[in-house]
Amino acid sequence: MSGGLDWPGLMRMGLGPARLGGLGLTPAEFWALTPAELALMLGVEARGAAMTRDRLAELVARYPDRPAG
Repeated sequence: MSGGLDWPGLMRMGLGPARLGGLGLTPAEFWALTPAELALMLGVEARGAAMTRDRLAELVARYPDRPAG
């Protein structure tokens, strides 16, 4: 598992044939999806709360586009 995502499992679900419970996507279709789109297609509830203005400000402060200074 990498980055908290079960990539092998997600790939089996996304690329696997529909008759076996997969989505039957082509590799290009699978890799073009965002994680949120894939979760929606799989019927998985999104983890965590929606992005708020305060959370965005926290992330911007933690990961600035340019080094502070």
